[in-house]
Amino acid sequence: MYQIGDVLISDEVLTERFVCDLEKCMGACCIEGDAGAPVDLDEIMQIEEVLPVIWDQLSIPARKVINKQGVAYTDPEGQLVTSIVNNKDCVFTCYDEKGCCFCALEKAYREGKTKFYKPLSCHLYPIRHKRVGDLDALNYHQWEVCKAAVLLGQKNDVRVYEFLKEPLIRKFGEAWYQELTEAVEELKRRKYIE
Repeated sequence: MYQIGDVLISDEVLTERFVCDLEKCMGACCIEGDAGAPVDLDEIMQIEEVLPVIWDQLSIPARKVINKQGVAYTDPEGQLVTSIVNNKDCVFTCYDEKGCCFCALEKAYREGKTKFYKPLSCHLYPIRHKRVGDLDALNYHQWEVCKAAVLLGQKNDVRVYEFLKEPLIRKFGEAWYQELTEAVEELKRRKYIE
Protein backbone atom coordinates (compact mmCIF):
# COMPACT_ATOMS: atom_id res chain seq x y z
CA MET A 1 0.00 0.00 0.00
CA TYR A 2 1.31 3.44 -0.96
CA GLN A 3 0.10 6.92 -0.08
CA ILE A 4 0.05 9.99 -2.31
CA GLY A 5 -1.38 12.95 -0.44
CA ASP A 6 -4.58 11.78 1.23
CA VAL A 7 -4.95 8.79 -1.09
CA LEU A 8 -4.02 5.19 -0.23
CA ILE A 9 -3.19 3.12 -3.31
CA SER A 10 -2.93 -0.66 -3.43
CA ASP A 11 0.20 -2.13 -5.00
CA GLU A 12 -1.84 -3.69 -7.83
CA VAL A 13 -2.98 -0.27 -9.11
CA LEU A 14 0.69 0.49 -9.76
CA THR A 15 1.87 -2.92 -10.95
CA GLU A 16 -0.96 -4.75 -12.74
CA ARG A 17 -1.50 -4.21 -16.47
CA PHE A 18 -4.93 -3.34 -17.90
CA VAL A 19 -6.43 -1.89 -21.10
CA CYS A 20 -10.14 -2.34 -21.86
CA ASP A 21 -10.66 -4.56 -24.89
CA LEU A 22 -14.27 -3.88 -25.92
CA GLU A 23 -14.02 -6.08 -29.00
CA LYS A 24 -13.45 -9.07 -26.70
CA CYS A 25 -15.56 -8.31 -23.63
CA MET A 26 -18.38 -6.44 -25.41
CA GLY A 27 -18.81 -4.17 -22.36
CA ALA A 28 -19.58 -6.98 -19.92
CA CYS A 29 -18.84 -4.80 -16.87
CA CYS A 30 -22.04 -2.83 -17.60
CA ILE A 31 -24.23 -5.93 -17.71
CA GLU A 32 -22.71 -8.39 -15.24
CA GLY A 33 -22.84 -8.34 -11.45
CA ASP A 34 -25.60 -8.12 -8.91
CA ALA A 35 -25.98 -4.35 -8.53
CA GLY A 36 -25.60 -1.13 -10.45
CA ALA A 37 -22.63 1.21 -10.38
CA PRO A 38 -21.96 3.10 -7.13
CA VAL A 39 -23.07 6.75 -7.31
CA ASP A 40 -23.31 9.67 -4.93
CA LEU A 41 -26.16 12.16 -4.51
CA ASP A 42 -24.45 14.79 -6.67
CA GLU A 43 -24.10 12.28 -9.51
CA ILE A 44 -27.74 11.26 -9.18
CA MET A 45 -28.78 14.90 -9.58
CA GLN A 46 -26.53 15.28 -12.64
CA ILE A 47 -27.91 12.09 -14.19
CA GLU A 48 -31.47 13.29 -13.61
CA GLU A 49 -30.60 16.56 -15.38
CA VAL A 50 -29.29 14.77 -18.50
CA LEU A 51 -32.00 12.12 -18.54
CA PRO A 52 -34.13 13.96 -21.15
CA VAL A 53 -31.11 14.05 -23.50
CA ILE A 54 -30.54 10.27 -23.38
CA TRP A 55 -34.12 9.06 -22.78
CA ASP A 56 -34.76 7.95 -26.37
CA GLN A 57 -31.59 5.81 -26.39
CA LEU A 58 -32.68 3.81 -23.35
CA SER A 59 -34.49 0.51 -23.72
CA ILE A 60 -38.19 0.35 -22.90
CA PRO A 61 -37.50 -1.92 -19.87
CA ALA A 62 -34.89 0.61 -18.64
CA ARG A 63 -37.36 3.46 -18.96
CA LYS A 64 -39.95 1.46 -16.98
CA VAL A 65 -37.42 0.83 -14.18
CA ILE A 66 -36.46 4.52 -14.06
CA ASN A 67 -40.12 5.58 -14.02
CA LYS A 68 -40.80 3.15 -11.17
CA GLN A 69 -37.73 3.60 -8.91
CA GLY A 70 -35.63 6.40 -10.37
CA VAL A 71 -32.08 6.39 -11.74
CA ALA A 72 -30.63 4.87 -8.56
CA TYR A 73 -31.51 2.77 -5.53
CA THR A 74 -29.89 1.65 -2.29
CA ASP A 75 -28.38 -1.84 -2.56
CA PRO A 76 -28.35 -4.42 0.29
CA GLU A 77 -25.03 -3.01 1.59
CA GLY A 78 -26.56 0.46 1.90
CA GLN A 79 -24.73 1.92 -1.12
CA LEU A 80 -26.46 4.12 -3.69
CA VAL A 81 -26.14 2.43 -7.11
CA THR A 82 -27.55 2.96 -10.59
CA SER A 83 -30.79 1.17 -11.27
CA ILE A 84 -30.61 -2.09 -13.18
CA VAL A 85 -32.90 -4.02 -15.53
CA ASN A 86 -33.74 -7.67 -14.80
CA ASN A 87 -31.06 -7.86 -12.06
CA LYS A 88 -28.43 -7.40 -14.76
CA ASP A 89 -28.05 -4.45 -17.18
CA CYS A 90 -27.43 -0.94 -15.91
CA VAL A 91 -30.39 1.18 -17.04
CA PHE A 92 -27.98 3.35 -19.06
CA THR A 93 -26.65 0.40 -21.07
CA CYS A 94 -27.37 0.48 -24.78
CA TYR A 95 -26.15 -1.81 -27.56
CA ASP A 96 -24.62 -1.19 -30.96
CA GLU A 97 -25.27 -3.26 -34.08
CA LYS A 98 -22.53 -5.75 -33.08
CA GLY A 99 -24.10 -6.40 -29.68
CA CYS A 100 -21.41 -4.43 -27.83
CA CYS A 101 -22.86 -2.44 -24.97
CA PHE A 102 -22.08 1.20 -24.35
CA CYS A 103 -23.12 3.82 -21.83
CA ALA A 104 -25.78 6.27 -23.01
CA LEU A 105 -24.43 8.85 -20.54
CA GLU A 106 -20.89 8.61 -21.92
CA LYS A 107 -22.11 8.66 -25.53
CA ALA A 108 -24.08 11.88 -24.95
CA TYR A 109 -21.03 13.45 -23.26
CA ARG A 110 -18.68 12.47 -26.12
CA GLU A 111 -21.16 13.90 -28.63
CA GLY A 112 -21.08 17.23 -26.74
CA LYS A 113 -24.73 16.98 -25.68
CA THR A 114 -24.06 17.05 -21.91
CA LYS A 115 -21.34 18.02 -19.45
CA PHE A 116 -21.74 14.90 -17.30
CA TYR A 117 -19.41 12.10 -18.35
CA LYS A 118 -20.68 9.10 -16.38
CA PRO A 119 -20.50 7.99 -12.73
CA LEU A 120 -16.95 8.21 -11.42
CA SER A 121 -17.12 4.58 -10.24
CA CYS A 122 -17.61 3.51 -13.88
CA HIS A 123 -14.93 5.84 -15.19
CA LEU A 124 -12.41 4.57 -12.61
CA TYR A 125 -13.10 0.87 -13.15
CA PRO A 126 -11.21 -1.51 -12.50
CA ILE A 127 -10.21 0.71 -9.59
CA ARG A 128 -12.65 0.66 -6.69
CA HIS A 129 -12.67 3.85 -4.64
CA LYS A 130 -13.85 4.19 -1.07
CA ARG A 131 -13.32 6.41 1.94
CA VAL A 132 -11.32 5.08 4.88
CA GLY A 133 -11.59 7.61 7.68
CA ASP A 134 -10.17 10.86 6.30
CA LEU A 135 -8.43 9.11 3.40
CA ASP A 136 -9.43 7.93 -0.04
CA ALA A 137 -8.49 4.33 -0.85
CA LEU A 138 -7.94 2.93 -4.34
CA ASN A 139 -7.96 -0.83 -4.88
CA TYR A 140 -7.68 -2.87 -8.05
CA HIS A 141 -10.73 -5.06 -8.63
CA GLN A 142 -10.01 -8.28 -10.53
CA TRP A 143 -12.96 -9.73 -12.40
CA GLU A 144 -13.10 -12.63 -14.84
CA VAL A 145 -15.05 -10.57 -17.41
CA CYS A 146 -11.96 -8.32 -17.72
CA LYS A 147 -9.50 -11.10 -18.58
CA ALA A 148 -9.08 -9.73 -22.12
CA ALA A 149 -8.26 -6.30 -20.67
CA VAL A 150 -5.51 -7.82 -18.53
CA LEU A 151 -4.05 -9.60 -21.56
CA LEU A 152 -4.16 -6.42 -23.68
CA GLY A 153 -2.61 -4.42 -20.84
CA GLN A 154 0.21 -6.95 -20.57
CA LYS A 155 0.73 -6.94 -24.34
CA ASN A 156 0.93 -3.12 -24.44
CA ASP A 157 2.66 -2.82 -21.02
CA VAL A 158 0.09 -0.35 -19.67
CA ARG A 159 -0.43 -0.26 -15.91
CA VAL A 160 -3.84 0.26 -14.30
CA TYR A 161 -3.01 3.81 -13.13
CA GLU A 162 -1.75 4.72 -16.63
CA PHE A 163 -4.87 3.37 -18.32
CA LEU A 164 -7.01 5.33 -15.86
CA LYS A 165 -5.12 8.62 -16.10
CA GLU A 166 -8.20 10.60 -17.20
CA PRO A 167 -10.56 9.51 -14.39
CA LEU A 168 -7.79 9.74 -11.77
CA ILE A 169 -7.18 13.35 -12.83
CA ARG A 170 -10.95 13.93 -12.83
CA LYS A 171 -11.08 12.77 -9.20
CA PHE A 172 -7.79 14.02 -7.72
CA GLY A 173 -6.39 16.62 -10.15
CA GLU A 174 -3.36 17.00 -12.45
CA ALA A 175 -0.87 17.81 -9.67
CA TRP A 176 -1.82 14.68 -7.73
CA TYR A 177 -1.49 12.49 -10.83
CA GLN A 178 1.93 14.00 -11.59
CA GLU A 179 3.01 13.23 -8.02
CA LEU A 180 1.76 9.65 -8.49
CA THR A 181 3.77 9.13 -11.70
CA GLU A 182 6.90 10.56 -10.08
CA ALA A 183 6.44 8.24 -7.09
CA VAL A 184 6.05 5.24 -9.40
CA GLU A 185 9.24 6.14 -11.27
CA GLU A 186 11.09 6.36 -7.95
CA LEU A 187 9.68 2.98 -6.86
CA LYS A 188 10.86 1.47 -10.15
CA ARG A 189 14.29 3.06 -9.78
CA ARG A 190 14.65 1.56 -6.31
CA LYS A 191 13.37 -1.79 -7.65
CA TYR A 192 10.39 -1.89 -5.26
CA ILE A 193 8.14 -2.50 -8.26
CA GLU A 194 8.87 -3.69 -11.79
